[in-house]
Amino acid sequence: MMKETKVGIIGAGGIAGGKHLPGHRNVEGLSIIAVCDIDRQRAEDFAKQHDIKHVFSDYNDLVAMPELDAVSVCTPNNFHAAPSIAALEAGKHVICEKPIAGNAIDGQAMVDAQKASGKVLQIGLQSRFGAEARTLRKLYEDGFFGDIYYARAMAMRRRGVPASPSFVTKSIAGGGPLIDIGVHILDVLLWMIGDPKPIEAFGSIAQKFGHQADVINPWGKWNPAQFDVEDFAMGVIRFEGGLTVTLETAWASHVENIGQTFFMGDRAGATYGPTRIYMDKEGEMIDYEPELLTGLGEFESFHKAIREGLPSPVPAEEVLIVAKIFDALYESARIGRSVPIR
Repeated sequence: MMKETKVGIIGAGGIAGGKHLPGHRNVEGLSIIAVCDIDRQRAEDFAKQHDIKHVFSDYNDLVAMPELDAVSVCTPNNFHAAPSIAALEAGKHVICEKPIAGNAIDGQAMVDAQKASGKVLQIGLQSRFGAEARTLRKLYEDGFFGDIYYARAMAMRRRGVPASPSFVTKSIAGGGPLIDIGVHILDVLLWMIGDPKPIEAFGSIAQKFGHQADVINPWGKWNPAQFDVEDFAMGVIRFEGGLTVTLETAWASHVENIGQTFFMGDRAGATYGPTRIYMDKEGEMIDYEPELLTGLGEFESFHKAIREGLPSPVPAEEVLIVAKIFDALYESARIGRSVPIR
């Protein structure tokens, strides 16, 4: 019989209740036995609502549980590293919500802890598990696109500003839409085209809506005094082999439906979301929707890796590259020139 996997959750907010808890519980053969939050009452309320036995306000007490196998880290961005590292050092597998951390220094510490522990550290970038991304990655691996030389990653909202201080306050979030929604689209784009190695980046950021108290925002109101991150960011990233990627991301803007993510190779190109292939064949230009591949989801893949001793389905060292790009983009925006990525 399959041994039951026992899971603990650190951070009892919306991402824990809306994504991680149901994600784990959709997998056969596991139980969620503990929850932790610095707000003890919130942890207790979460435990009562979801029938979880053990409640903590200090994550060190949670990861010290000998019967625990794995941990979900659902804290704000700038507080991903410490509980993830503590869990890895305690011999637990970790699935940590995206981004890897609020900056690449913390992300590197997480990667180092994972390597020392030998445990799975998976970062919560669920777009990699979608059928469109799987299909384009497989076509890339088959050499279908040839030499990919340009791509654009877009995560633009006309209006969709998170109202919580955990998103709009830099000391908690680390940044604005760049590392909130930009991380999803840049990570999946780079994964689909083989994880190219970045060389340098030029970035520009702006805050045009966050300081205003009267912005129309269906997601709710925020406190402008707490809003000290960007609400728009863009970048141009140069990679080894001649690839250039542009990235555009915003929580709020006065445009809508302005385009989509795509990449171009010398044999074929593709759009993503929705996916369409563009190429020449038998003397004609053609485009079509490919047959999409399916597979295990994010949490199924995490637990399969644990049970079968497989590598992380979303390796932290790959996501660390995106964090390094973001650090370079923020630094470039600050100094006004391109920044090398090491």
